Amino acid sequence: MTAPTPRRALLAVALAAATAAGLPGGRASAAAGPAPGPGPGPLPGDAGSAAAGAPTVDNRFWYAHAHWQAGTHSGTTAVGGDRPGLEIATPAGRTVYTDPHRAKKSTWEYATWTSPVHRPAVPATEAIASWNARTPAGTWIQTELRGTYTDGKTTPWYVMGRWASGDADIRRTSVDGQSDGRTTVWTDTLAVDDPAGGVRIMAWQLRLTLYRKPGATAGPTVWLAGAMVSDVPDRFAVPAAAPSGKAHELKVPRYSQEVHAGRYPEYDNGGEAWCSPTSSQMIIEFWGGRASAKALSWVDPSYRDPQVCHAARSTYDAAYKGCGNWPFNAAYAATYRGLGGVVTRLTSLADLETLVRAGIPVITSQSFRAEELTGAGYGTAGHLMTVIGFTAAGDVIANDPSSPDNPAVRRVYKRREFENIWLRTKRHNAAGKTVSGSGGVCYLYGPARPGPVQAAALKAVGVL
Repeated sequence: MTAPTPRRALLAVALAAATAAGLPGGRASAAAGPAPGPGPGPLPGDAGSAAAGAPTVDNRFWYAHAHWQAGTHSGTTAVGGDRPGLEIATPAGRTVYTDPHRAKKSTWEYATWTSPVHRPAVPATEAIASWNARTPAGTWIQTELRGTYTDGKTTPWYVMGRWASGDADIRRTSVDGQSDGRTTVWTDTLAVDDPAGGVRIMAWQLRLTLYRKPGATAGPTVWLAGAMVSDVPDRFAVPAAAPSGKAHELKVPRYSQEVHAGRYPEYDNGGEAWCSPTSSQMIIEFWGGRASAKALSWVDPSYRDPQVCHAARSTYDAAYKGCGNWPFNAAYAATYRGLGGVVTRLTSLADLETLVRAGIPVITSQSFRAEELTGAGYGTAGHLMTVIGFTAAGDVIANDPSSPDNPAVRRVYKRREFENIWLRTKRHNAAGKTVSGSGGVCYLYGPARPGPVQAAALKAVGVL
């Protein structure tokens, strides 16, 4: 019934985030055990949920003025204000970029910023970068990540994304074919090729390159950048997390991807594959984000919910040929005023409840056979849906975009079934073949300056 673009078969990745002014840059999450309830939560540096076991997820993001002052600048500068960022001061040079999706050469001025080296609590098998930025016409950014192995050797600088909010100057793209024989970039995820062999990433750093047309006086602004790394154990089943016993449901707009079937096939074959941007649009609008009439003017006026079409176009990855690139979706959410977004991995359904009770809906990534999720009515190799609440019994209330129309989007799924299909890293497909699961991947979108309750919940689940 649903036809979302399948995720890369080897991946079980996570993505993290929050953009809170003045808050620390992240900490590790534990592999198992319920998260603390709402409230102040552990402060960064405390044992927190890591006390339940060895940490498996580590998040580090730069977003404060002091963060941008750190690292190495080559033509960039830190800017202050309500939302501090990184901008071009004096270009470091010029370069010619040939857009592989247009066969077009253009000359650009550029400047770079290289982050300090981050040593995560988790010797990692996977890493995924996130960024929030403004890219006016005539500008774009590139994000790269370099890891250090446990034997001291380093990876190349891997391109994790070439991105602009629009598509007039370059085609937004991941970069295929990047590997050093020990790690490989799979669209949006840097993964160790042979985790069983013991290879791990013990440290990493990020490099941002900001581009603008030669002679321009303004350029892009990056508000947040960083990465989540993880080493989640392979498992077909996960420990059960005790429900809170309290019902809670957020009023999140409901949008069906199926309404858009056949529309704009140039973007991932049309609406049947738009689970990711459709879910993103639901939460963007929950937080008050609205696409302008000008932004939607390209959409056929006879189409309902044109903002979903716009979300698909705005998240499309020309190399992946789909709208399911995780950080591209988070970066799209952050183009709306006052919003921040990144992708992370959570380690229990209790963590998810903590966020929802704090008023934060969560987009989760899962794959399953039809019989594994009662009431779904379909199976999928990879699908995004929005968790908006929990019943008193702990069952999951989700806005599932794989529904025939908008009113049908709200679903209630059995807690244990949902927990397992979301958190496991291995599963058997309909042919009996062993394939990967997402291992708790989710998107987190919210205010760039979260309130105290939201910040406490993000700390409690290991994101801040």
